Amino acid sequence: MLPPMIDIGVNLTDKSFERDLDAVLGRATEAGVTRLVLTGTSLASSEAAQTLCRESPGRLYHTVGIHPHHASDYSNGTGSQLLALAKDPACVAIGETGLDFFRNFSTPEQQIRAFERQLELACDTRLPLFLHERDAHERQIAMLRDCRDHFSRAVAHCFTGTREELYAYLDLDLHIGITGWICDERRGAHLQPLLRDIPPDRLMLETDAPYLLPRDIRPRPKSGRNEPCHLPHIARRVAQETGEDEARLRQRLLSNSLEFFAIQP
Repeated sequence: MLPPMIDIGVNLTDKSFERDLDAVLGRATEAGVTRLVLTGTSLASSEAAQTLCRESPGRLYHTVGIHPHHASDYSNGTGSQLLALAKDPACVAIGETGLDFFRNFSTPEQQIRAFERQLELACDTRLPLFLHERDAHERQIAMLRDCRDHFSRAVAHCFTGTREELYAYLDLDLHIGITGWICDERRGAHLQPLLRDIPPDRLMLETDAPYLLPRDIRPRPKSGRNEPCHLPHIARRVAQETGEDEARLRQRLLSNSLEFFAIQP
C-alpha cells in the first residue's frame, strides 16, 4: 500500500466546490489524499477555511492570508484579524501572500505593504509562510532575504520559475511546492529537469484545486475542475521524471509536509 498524501494547497472554499464538497473529500480519501491544507487568500476565505476545518479536525488544516490580488483590501485592522485567525489550532501557515506584478489587481505599492505586514505576522507567530509570486521575483527575494533570520519556514507555492529563481529560493532554505504544471508538456517542460535540483527534504506537492488540472489526466473531467484526488497523479509524474520509486517518494513527501506544517503524524 502506498503512503498517504497531503495536498498542501487546495482552494476548497472556492464556489466550484459548494455543491459537492462531501463527494470531493470522499474521492480524495479514496485516492489516498488523507489530509488537505486549505488556502486562505482573503479574510473571507480564511474564515471560511477555518469553519470547514472545524467540521473535519485532523483531516483539514488551513492558512490565513491576503493574496496580492486582494492587497488593496488590507486595512489597519486586517493584521489583528489575521492574527486572531492564526491562533486557531488548525491554522498551519501565513498566506497565501507575496507579490504579483503580472496582473496588478492591486498596485505594487499596496502589494508590498500587505506583504510586509504578513511577513511581520509570520515572524511574530513563527508560523511558516505560504508564498505566491509572479513577475516580481527580484523584489520578493529581496524582501524575504531582509527578514530571513526571523521567520521559521516558507514554501514557494506553485513554483513554475527558472533554474535561477529556484536556486534563489533554495539559497534562502525555502521549500518548493510543485503542482500539476509539471504534467503540462507545453508550459511545464522546463520544470521537469529542475525536479532533480530540489533537495529531497524541500519538495512538497499540491493541486491548487480547482485550478491547474494536470493536462495529461485521462479521462479528462468534463468540468475541467481540478480536485485533491488528482494529487497522486502528480506524484507519479514526479517519480517518472526523477526515476524515484513512487512509494519512497510519497513517504518522503509525507514526512516533508508533516514537518513543514508541524502536523502530527
